[in-house]
Amino acid sequence: MLIGEILSDAAARLPDKAAVRMGGFEQSFIALDRAANRVGNALVGAGFGKGRNIGILSPNCPEYPAIHFGAARSGAVLAHLSTRVSDGEIERILGGTDIEALFVALFVHESLAAKVLALRGSLPGLQRIVLVGGAAAAGAAGFEEFVADASEAPPAVAITPGDPCLINFTGGTTGLPKGVVASHESRAIGSLRARREFALRDDDVFCCSTPLFHIAGLLVWFQTGILNGNTQVLMPGWDAGAFMRLVAEEGVTAAFLVPTQINAVIGHPGFSAERLKAWRYCNFGGAPMPGALSERMMTALPHVKWVEQYGQSETGNLTVRPPQFARSKMGSAGRAFRDVDIAIFDADDRPLPPRGIGELVTRGAHRMLGYYKDPGATAAVTTAEGWIRTGDVGYLDEDGFLFLVDRSRDKIVSGGENVFPTEIEDALSRHPAVNECAVFGIPDERWGEVPAAHVVLEAGAQADEKTLIAFVAGRVARHKRPRHIRFVDGMPKTPVGKIQKNLIRAPYWEGRERAI
Repeated sequence: MLIGEILSDAAARLPDKAAVRMGGFEQSFIALDRAANRVGNALVGAGFGKGRNIGILSPNCPEYPAIHFGAARSGAVLAHLSTRVSDGEIERILGGTDIEALFVALFVHESLAAKVLALRGSLPGLQRIVLVGGAAAAGAAGFEEFVADASEAPPAVAITPGDPCLINFTGGTTGLPKGVVASHESRAIGSLRARREFALRDDDVFCCSTPLFHIAGLLVWFQTGILNGNTQVLMPGWDAGAFMRLVAEEGVTAAFLVPTQINAVIGHPGFSAERLKAWRYCNFGGAPMPGALSERMMTALPHVKWVEQYGQSETGNLTVRPPQFARSKMGSAGRAFRDVDIAIFDADDRPLPPRGIGELVTRGAHRMLGYYKDPGATAAVTTAEGWIRTGDVGYLDEDGFLFLVDRSRDKIVSGGENVFPTEIEDALSRHPAVNECAVFGIPDERWGEVPAAHVVLEAGAQADEKTLIAFVAGRVARHKRPRHIRFVDGMPKTPVGKIQKNLIRAPYWEGRERAI
């Protein structure tokens, strides 16, 4: 299946059903299908068709779905850019990804939009800017102007499943994001698997709170809903109170959330299980789920089906934990989709038996084509047999359920012993005063590095460093206890809600030749 066919198949089955809603905007499946064709034909007509690199820099907005599917039908390769990118980074990304045409939302933020417009002079490859959510400006066309004369018929472009269709960027939790080039086949197959195994209903109304420029928001969640024929309610940005209003007032029944968002909902001053009674299904992932939070969310919202899934930009979605295993396999990221090949390898690329801890690897049609213009980095994560190294450490139990221990690059090596932050974070999060925490390694003259933590306390709660260290020491081995705890008001996070440990950790290693 091609990406464009996901929408056309749904439009043929459910032409008049609402596909997208946002504020007062509503668009049927057939209207979205025609809008996507107009985008695709406009791109081809402007010379940005098959094989050309284009980009979109926008939060969730009504035009985003048509641009996604329209670009896929044109044969162009659409790079989905984070709206959280800094002014300095945008030039590097646009130039490094060879983007020739860019859809940019005027409401990203004024300085970034102005920066993009100013960059045309220093980026000769950037030939066209199309402004979304506004009229034409100097050097840029408005979106409606760009598609005004384009046909609503399907673009006449020959596309194969193996052709590249998009570039997603890695999360940036361990360093600068890398551009992941993926084919139609690899990104369509993920939605097909998800529809088959996510336990969705045809009448579910989806909330899309995760940015569509992120693989989880766009491909794992939004695109799966389009394939399944579900109405999608888009949020321009995350807000726990706004999410609860959508459930109560818009009839949202299903959502994809990351753990920090779940924590924000059940900890919100306006939280009420009765108010959220329409919410029946939550797919979650994107970051480790602390055990304490798992217990809190299932207690607070016992009527919700909690379905964990796991994947990466490089591989798409890999595993799912069905709701019937929410308690019996708590802490697991699920088992592989029925036709996904995963394994745990040791340091010599040899498969490990059940419960052997090593690096998770995968192979198959779902894997990326490679990092854009970075064959060295691509080779570094690819084995001779074609397995992709995920960089995640964990094990498979006897039933094939995946238990992630940590990111390999987040691992702390203290006195020659491997210490995995997630174990310490789980212990810390069980203290009633702790709302959120992040554990990482800091330099130590004797042990090389030792665990430290940043902690956000619950509103009105009190705790000191000594108390929390003692609390954790009673739950993990002594050498794993944090040696330093700093209390902070918040954590730096990626647009999808992952805590950016690399930014927290960096000041502690400043001025040293090594950061490990």
